[in-house]
Amino acid sequence: MSTLDPAVNQPVADTAPAVPPVVAMLTSSDHKVIGRLLVGAALAATLASGALGFLLGLERIDGDGTTLPARVLPELFAGYRVGLVLGGAVPLLLGLSVAVVPLQLGARSLAFPRLAAAGFWAWLGGTAVLIVALFNNGGPDGGDADMVLLYVGALALMVIGLTAVAATVVTSVLTTRAPGLKLRRAPLFAWSALVGSLGTVLVLPVALGALIYVYLDVRYAGADTTLFGGAAGVDDWTTWILTGPTLALFAAPAVGICAELLPVVLRTRLPMRGAALAGLGLVGTGVLAGATQLRDIVLPGTGPAVDGHNWLTKLGVLADWAIFTLLPALGIVVVLGLGAWAAKPPATPTGRPQLTRSGPFAPLAFALLGVLVALAGVVANAVGGIEDLALIGTVFEEGAAVAIVYGAILAGLGGLAYWAPKWTGRKLPDLPLYGLALLGAAGAALAAGSYLVAGFMDQPGYGAVWDNDGPGELWNTLAMLGHGVFALVVVAFAGLLFRPAAGAEDAAAGDDPWDGHTLEWATTSPAPVHNFATVPLVRSAEPLLDLKEARQ
Repeated sequence: MSTLDPAVNQPVADTAPAVPPVVAMLTSSDHKVIGRLLVGAALAATLASGALGFLLGLERIDGDGTTLPARVLPELFAGYRVGLVLGGAVPLLLGLSVAVVPLQLGARSLAFPRLAAAGFWAWLGGTAVLIVALFNNGGPDGGDADMVLLYVGALALMVIGLTAVAATVVTSVLTTRAPGLKLRRAPLFAWSALVGSLGTVLVLPVALGALIYVYLDVRYAGADTTLFGGAAGVDDWTTWILTGPTLALFAAPAVGICAELLPVVLRTRLPMRGAALAGLGLVGTGVLAGATQLRDIVLPGTGPAVDGHNWLTKLGVLADWAIFTLLPALGIVVVLGLGAWAAKPPATPTGRPQLTRSGPFAPLAFALLGVLVALAGVVANAVGGIEDLALIGTVFEEGAAVAIVYGAILAGLGGLAYWAPKWTGRKLPDLPLYGLALLGAAGAALAAGSYLVAGFMDQPGYGAVWDNDGPGELWNTLAMLGHGVFALVVVAFAGLLFRPAAGAEDAAAGDDPWDGHTLEWATTSPAPVHNFATVPLVRSAEPLLDLKEARQ
């Protein structure tokens, strides 16, 4: 029974007084509106970050640091990294979770919706203040001490806002499920949202503590008595949340989107569902690196040979590296492997998955390509920690981070395309979606892969000027183009998602356009304010599929 619903079959009437539409949207406690606000702002931040990536790629083409003024480069790099992670990927997937998870749970509302709304406004306000600070020579190692403090405060406000939103998602999954919807029966996306949001609630307060230390250090310590490096230490003490193994945690809901879509496309139940839940949990082990503030997990190579005296120590180092960097990759492989198993033709014709033209193939293209790109980034993080490859401190680290973030965003776009009927009442056109999915994957591969190659060429990492000749110019040019292509994909997708209905192609999609398996497709499209007239009773992990099979 949902903690928000006093009776199972008691309908709820919408008696709210009439207010102007804009005011209603900005003050709404409807989780679908809050999620849409988060998604819209996150897409704008992703676009801005992609544009910054394009400019910084342009600066790196010749490596002489003369294309853009040298004094603005640290601020641009700070805005680029914060924008990709805390401005783009994390709020986008949290916004999708806020909008969709209560519908999947059969709940009439999000737990603590006003807290989620307050978290959104705190995050948005922090983002605006951070932009002001960066424009006025703030940011890591900024020249204006007051603006550096403003930058740290803005980053803390963003962290607080995202933590508040994540806490409402966690509480919703744990307490507002429909009768019979045990946690092991939770939809795969709802489960992944729980994993990602719970990890976010555990990790972001650690970042907030680091920001408090840095703020006090910059504000009160003298030039010769800093404990955390002063203004220059802002980057050192916060970088771990913007790069490295921690990023895998934020990609957990993206993997959940792919897991949710695969059985719907294949018209079958996902085999070994418990293993899928475990795989999504493994993706969330990125929380280990976040809670311990680890940016680089080093695997020493050159050194004494393994013998009877040191083998246990070397095995421990190997296990440490594998746990922090490879477990998330293993989780993604488990989920994709189960999807491939579900697609495998059975030994007998009975029960063969039936593909139909109405399936969400275009959304799955986004989700699957995004998860593959993110998987490449997670593996690259592991490879970057191998000491003998000498990749630590190079642009290879940035390439791995960009792959995870862009992959998560691309999968998030697939989730938006899949659940768009629950917001707008109409499906997004398939043909443009296929093209955007391919372009987005190509842009992400260019932006991330080019920096991975440049890392093997010893190009230094964020903010460094590099004497670059020959092939290095090619890779930085390709990375610049990749960022530009991805930004254009975000613009085009937002145009499809938010454009007003026009013409016959925008006819109503119906309540269940994908022949779905879970409860969100049991209510009307678009979903009403209170989601369900009556709280449904659940008897399995695919309650809507059970009902359809019983009718047949």
